[in-house]
Amino acid sequence: MEYLEFRSAMGYSNEHEQQLQHFDRYCYEHCPEQTELTKEVVRGWFYDEIARGRSCLSSKATAIRLFAKYLGVSAYILPMSCVPKTPDYLPYILTDSELAALFHAADTMEYKNDPFFRETASVLLRLLYSCGLRPNEGRNIKLEHINFKTGELFITKTKRRKERIVVASDDMLLLLKKYRSQRAIFDKGNEYFFIHTDSSALKSWQLTALVKSCWAAAHPEVDPKLLPRLRPYDLRHRFASTVLQRWLDEGRNLYAMLPYLRAYMGHEKFSDTAYYIHILPERLMVSPGVQWENIDRIGM
Repeated sequence: MEYLEFRSAMGYSNEHEQQLQHFDRYCYEHCPEQTELTKEVVRGWFYDEIARGRSCLSSKATAIRLFAKYLGVSAYILPMSCVPKTPDYLPYILTDSELAALFHAADTMEYKNDPFFRETASVLLRLLYSCGLRPNEGRNIKLEHINFKTGELFITKTKRRKERIVVASDDMLLLLKKYRSQRAIFDKGNEYFFIHTDSSALKSWQLTALVKSCWAAAHPEVDPKLLPRLRPYDLRHRFASTVLQRWLDEGRNLYAMLPYLRAYMGHEKFSDTAYYIHILPERLMVSPGVQWENIDRIGM
């Protein structure tokens, strides 16, 4: 708990809390008398995760590495070389019809243990897409950081603690206002905007599970195992590609416009923003708005 409180005090999100809970459970079952973070304990847990075929290994390795660094020199730091190599994830760019189907699924799904979660799902997924937010930026946004008059969102839970202001559209602002009125029925003073009926904040794994469930519900005729993998982050990818496509349709020079998109999305590197040009639909690759000679110099 002290470590998680430390991360919160430093401005970081506790996205690794669940991974550390898994580690704690392993220690309780296999080495309850151990009081130090040793090589045997850390590797024993990590190799057990691999043997069981569990996912998110890179995230788990990062979580235990950061925890070890927090504990100090006596703690064993797991090398990243222990993480099995996996292919880089290629973003899935939703089509208009797929995006609409995803939102419709969020609006109509039954959440038996939390009837209010339908409202949360409906508004949160639209916010991630319409404002191009990182998943953690959306689910961790606080009530006090939303200006319900101007639509300005103060984004603080960012990579490398780089804060920024994002402005929601008029339609999105109306949804946020409606959700604020609805959540007041259940709110018990929670500082986070997106909550459950018990007033607890939304967890990272819950958001991932939500997108997965909605994606499957949007394709009832397809075996979920055969569907392309869709992550919450792909809503941000879709936002970026939509903005770039609109600029191309308007005949704008993407190289000149990229700094605006970079600032809005909170990218540290220019190449992180330019990356989205490389995943645009093929029919746009020949557009005069894409100055490849300049963009390829970015060093992607």
